Amino acid sequence: MGASVGRDTSMARHRDLIATVLERGTDGVRTVILPESTLGFWTPTVERLWIRALSGHDTTVLAGAAVVNAAGYDNVVVAISADSSRILYRERMPVPGSMWQPWQPLFGGNAGAQAHIFANPVVALGSGRVAVLICYEQLLVWPVLQSMLGSPDVIVAVGNGWWTKGTSIVAIQRASTAAWAKLFSRPVVFSFNT
Repeated sequence: MGASVGRDTSMARHRDLIATVLERGTDGVRTVILPESTLGFWTPTVERLWIRALSGHDTTVLAGAAVVNAAGYDNVVVAISADSSRILYRERMPVPGSMWQPWQPLFGGNAGAQAHIFANPVVALGSGRVAVLICYEQLLVWPVLQSMLGSPDVIVAVGNGWWTKGTSIVAIQRASTAAWAKLFSRPVVFSFNT
């Protein structure tokens, strides 16, 4: 989806994404994972649209979104099914400077993306345990080790790397996450927008 991911928040874009998810969610596939920022802002309207669209389907969607609040925003992965939705994961370590700006409140601004450093290292999904790593977290030691202490069944790595075109950033993220997965004998699922 390139640079439009998370920026084109039109109903037409959401309907296209839903059609893609429903197409992929056949033949026994029960979970479809979409990249970081895919849904744009997570609002009650977007939530209702997705839940209604998944009605009658046995598919769960994990998708990146942003939740805005008075202090800034959370970079999240939401889990959506025909019955409900919930924020599955809040990013523990956003990129310092460009996303996370904890000094801004000192000057009357907000902190940008919030860092949930010690929160949700492993999340429950169905009967399993998942370690979610969003973008920059895949390059750091702390989020991975913190997650592995929780004995996840699988690692889910999502990212939005369209802006890195012509660099090896996404390849490095993938290699780093794959190495951690191999070291800890865990399967890994990648979902990147490049």
